[in-house]
Amino acid sequence: MRGVGRMRVQEEHQVNPVEDEVLALTAVVRPILKGVLYALKADVVAEVGGYEQVKLKMLPRLYRQGDGDCGICFEYAVHEAMNQGDARVHERILDAAKLCNIPGSDPQSILFGLEKSGAQQLIATADDVLTEDSHLMYGKRGRPVKLKKHLNTIAGAFRNRRTRPALPHSIRGLWKTDLFIGLGSSDRWAATSVKINPNHLEGAEGLRIGIVPTRSGRSDAVRKDDGKNLVICPLHHDGDFMQMFYEGWRVVQAFIDADARIPKEVMLPGPVEREVARILTERREFPVVDVVEAIAAFSQRGLLETKDTQPQAQTLRGGAQTELFIAPVSRTD
Repeated sequence: MRGVGRMRVQEEHQVNPVEDEVLALTAVVRPILKGVLYALKADVVAEVGGYEQVKLKMLPRLYRQGDGDCGICFEYAVHEAMNQGDARVHERILDAAKLCNIPGSDPQSILFGLEKSGAQQLIATADDVLTEDSHLMYGKRGRPVKLKKHLNTIAGAFRNRRTRPALPHSIRGLWKTDLFIGLGSSDRWAATSVKINPNHLEGAEGLRIGIVPTRSGRSDAVRKDDGKNLVICPLHHDGDFMQMFYEGWRVVQAFIDADARIPKEVMLPGPVEREVARILTERREFPVVDVVEAIAAFSQRGLLETKDTQPQAQTLRGGAQTELFIAPVSRTD
């Protein structure tokens, strides 16, 4: 039985070029701090009087980082770039689709959110995107599978190994899907794996595309990997907003690891990162929500534009635990 839940999606759009590194990094750290705050378990937060009462110095005691926190942000950033028409991502995806022999144009994405609880959700209701004629191209001879009728079985296969044989053999690995990428003009779709760490990319029955960051010293070409039976689609990020987002992520994680104080120089050797950590340390006695608001004065105005939405989400045979995604979206010009 399907349940309908609510999830907050926080997009951070880069709307202006970087003018000062400290100001720009401070602007990126603000939403990351907010995301860390709202990632805290509600019952734990209730013990201290609610989210508004959590002081910055409490984060090291209350926050428990999940292995997939950063990866989820990357998945959502790719998903949003697809649906927002980012030409840099569209061009790479269209090249991958050609190698998969998938016709059409106008790429779009459905995000399969793999959550800490083991539940799966579709961000952007599948019923509004898929049609009865939406076919999944799985890369082998045979008739394409109708995607819509298998969604609940795919979700069940993720949660319970014993249900996986219920999927047709040709798509038995679809429970590993992160995104379904479709070409709207043909209504053909490809199951896609998105990994922040390319070493974690694995092939599976039914998966066709693997999206990863470009690796230094490796080819950035969209290419076939016969060993994984995937088309590898590397996305560039050097010198772009994603790089700054990761720098902000590291600052916040190092700050928390240092008990909400300036980390050792070996943790944050860069003067820019240490200056931002110093700004936070000076305010460790104040509630996180107040600090986020206060340091806006020290961040580059107009670098980011925040869009906080609550999209419709279908829970497929599972309950949702994750309530907030932070999605960095860089400028496209």
